[in-house]
Amino acid sequence: MSADEQTSTEGLRLDVWLWRARFFKTRTIATQFLGKSRTRLTRHGSTRIVKKPGTMVFPGDQLTLPLRKGPVRITVLGMGYRRGPSQEARALYEGHDMGVGKSACSTQSNNG
Repeated sequence: MSADEQTSTEGLRLDVWLWRARFFKTRTIATQFLGKSRTRLTRHGSTRIVKKPGTMVFPGDQLTLPLRKGPVRITVLGMGYRRGPSQEARALYEGHDMGVGKSACSTQSNNG
């Protein structure tokens, strides 16, 4: 099954998900970010630091991304089928109390 045929209940590589959700302009930038940052993944109450871009994420997972404007905490809602417009990308996650929004996402993607 290709990446475009995935259903929302299947997992997806974290670098691809971050790119589809428009946190980064390219997968390469997402991959570099994951290799250097202390991104945290919480699944079923267990939290761990993610260092590999191939780490799988699933709906319901929580991510804490240490972006330049401060940490961003989100819950993954879906996988998406493509890197679509911002409104479609925004439907892939739910932001929490740390100021998730267009400015938090675009700042990191513009500055790499």
